[in-house]
Amino acid sequence: MKYIALPLFLSLLALVAFKPETASAQVDKENMLYVELKYGRVVIKLLPDVAPKHVARIKKLAREKFYDGLKFHRVIKGFMAQTGDPQGTGSGGSSYPDLPQEFSKDLKFKRGTLGMARTSDPNSANSQFFITFEATPWLDGKYTIFGQVERGMQFVDQIKKGDPRSGRVGDPDIIVSMRVASDL
Repeated sequence: MKYIALPLFLSLLALVAFKPETASAQVDKENMLYVELKYGRVVIKLLPDVAPKHVARIKKLAREKFYDGLKFHRVIKGFMAQTGDPQGTGSGGSSYPDLPQEFSKDLKFKRGTLGMARTSDPNSANSQFFITFEATPWLDGKYTIFGQVERGMQFVDQIKKGDPRSGRVGDPDIIVSMRVASDL
């Protein structure tokens, strides 16, 4: 009997030893956004270690449903799609104070990177953000990066593009809803 138990024990041990890592596969839903577009769901990984104040603001506004129904008011093919202005003009923001910049020297703007929009004042980010369609190295170190699209970039690609120079969109797409994943 003991000779049968040993092979069974070793088989079970082998299964456990070769089981895929589950700890690294765990998803931090508190730092993930689900952005619903009419084209589908975009999953965004937030970067609280890089831009803690900006991530906190985005999550606060998402929890208040601030972004629901807001227009992608500026969309430039091959560059980015911008949203987050309740006025839909690019000149508005939330009722909260502007945020100090949290520029990263290590992260680069690549396809699907989320950055905070701002005026010429580096400390003027509030609620507006953009998602890049491709690498935009001229933004590196000049705008706060706070997230990265993990899934659904094909839906971001479908957002209606605006005028090639201004990016203004005549009949803009909207954010249907934006939620922190842990809240669902």
